[in-house]
Amino acid sequence: MILEIKKYPDKILTRQTERVVEFDENLKKLVDDMAETMYARKGAGLAANQVGVARQVALVDAGEGLKILINPKITSRKGKAVFLEGCLSFPGLELEIKRPQKISVEFQDRNGQPKTIKTQEFLARAICHEVEHLQGKTFLDRLGWFKRLRIKRKLKKEYQE
Repeated sequence: MILEIKKYPDKILTRQTERVVEFDENLKKLVDDMAETMYARKGAGLAANQVGVARQVALVDAGEGLKILINPKITSRKGKAVFLEGCLSFPGLELEIKRPQKISVEFQDRNGQPKTIKTQEFLARAICHEVEHLQGKTFLDRLGWFKRLRIKRKLKKEYQE
C-alpha cells in the first residue's frame, strides 16, 4: 500500500522517533508499505516518520538494492563532501549539503538481527539523511541559520498556497 508522505512543516518531521522493540508482522507490513511508497515516489530513501510513524525504521536504495535499517546508529564518519540533495518531504527542493564520505552504521534487520554496514559516497549520504530524519532533523538543519530561515519562510508560503 502506498502511504502518504508527510510534507514540511508537519511536526512529525521534527520529533525524535522511538526504538523498535517488536519485530512482528506489523513491522514487516510497515517496511513493505514504505518500500512500495519509496519506489513509487522515486526516492532513494524513506524514514518512518515521513509516513507518519514515529519509529526508528529507515529504508535506502542507492542503486545497490534495498537496505532496511531498524534502530540505526552511525558509529563512524570519515571525510566530507558537498552534493545536491532532495527529500520526499520537501517536494521540488534541492540543497547542497555537506555530509561524510564514508560511514559505518549499526542497525537491526527486519527480523531483529544486528548488522553493520561500512559504506561510502551516495549510499553513505542517503543513510545519513534518513538517520537524521529519525532523530527529528531535516536537511534544512544542516544549513546556516540565515539560509535556513529564508528557505523555511519561502516553503511555508509555497505550501500554504
